[in-house]
Amino acid sequence: MSETAVLTADQARSLRCLAGMMIPASNAYHVPSAADDAIFADILRSFGRDAADVQAAMRTLEELAGGVFADLDAARQQAVAARFREIGGEPLTLLSRIILQCYYRDDRVMRSLDMEVRPPFPKGFAVEQGDWALLDPVRRRGKLYRDVE
Repeated sequence: MSETAVLTADQARSLRCLAGMMIPASNAYHVPSAADDAIFADILRSFGRDAADVQAAMRTLEELAGGVFADLDAARQQAVAARFREIGGEPLTLLSRIILQCYYRDDRVMRSLDMEVRPPFPKGFAVEQGDWALLDPVRRRGKLYRDVE
């Protein structure tokens, strides 16, 4: 599904504004905001199966803003965003996940975290071993499925 089929132009502008508020640029860490051209383009391409939730979240944002969120002054945007955070529910959670996922896979952000700029597979990443006993309650619970015959 293309981004034009998911969001209107005004919704896309509002989402870009919201993403920039969620993750602003940092000069200290030399990273862009989530509203950066490359990151935002990735966000628009990444709705996938969550497109309906993204649309629902953006409709809620429009209702709270009384129009186009991106057209509000900064103080009003902050107030609307705070209210949106309170009542956004599952659609906002999914939208936030998409924004964060796209942000943290950007090469510049990965470099700022001293991560090798590459996909996690096939090389993988070293994971520190933990206390395997923490899984004992899950093992004792038994299976939650039935065998297929």
